[in-house]
Amino acid sequence: MGTMVVALLFVSAATLQAADDATFAKANQAYSEGRFQEAVDGYQGFVEAGRWNANLFYNLGNAWFRVGDFGKAILNYERARALDPHHPEASANLRLARDEARALELRKNGMELYVAMATPTQYAVAAAIAFWFVLFGVTRLFFSPRRSAGRLAMIAFATAGCVLFIFALYTLENGAQGRALAIVTGKDIEARVATADSASSVLTLPPGSEIKVLSERGEWVYAALPNEQRGWIPARAVERVRL
Repeated sequence: MGTMVVALLFVSAATLQAADDATFAKANQAYSEGRFQEAVDGYQGFVEAGRWNANLFYNLGNAWFRVGDFGKAILNYERARALDPHHPEASANLRLARDEARALELRKNGMELYVAMATPTQYAVAAAIAFWFVLFGVTRLFFSPRRSAGRLAMIAFATAGCVLFIFALYTLENGAQGRALAIVTGKDIEARVATADSASSVLTLPPGSEIKVLSERGEWVYAALPNEQRGWIPARAVERVRL
């Protein structure tokens, strides 16, 4: 592991609202002392309790990286970035983990790359604010005896913004990085043409590879694959990024 990797894989000490939480401090101490599986268990407890934020998943990703489980590391870096697209450390370590695992990525179109600059929550809030501007402007226009060009322009601008934010939210939720995004966490996983281990293989997926879950059937998921084909994958071998 290179010097840059070592430099980047520091945990955040301010992950939770209660920075002095004894359990969290214990997990950080375990990490700093090289007891990485113990750190994983400590951070995972907060995840299971629903006490999530980007730095928690970043720390958990670092711990999994040190354990040598690149699939779980990539999953948690992705979860950190889903909550904070501008988390530079998670983005840097995600690239390192992908390179180490030779993980495959789904192709993203230009619009998906553009809208990924913000989170779904941010787009939803922006759309709501724009909607209220439209509603306020239309109400004022209805009760005002004069229709100024400035007020009409404000309504048109707010309407366009509302539509744009809703479109961005829809694209983000349904695109390659949306709710259906999942990460392959198992090893030596084959995507197959049917729900049987004996079925023909479509693609070998290294740990950490991205897929888009399209449907589920029993112990299998049907997914869009990085090679732009589709196949069936054991459900136990994948985890969705969005919890």
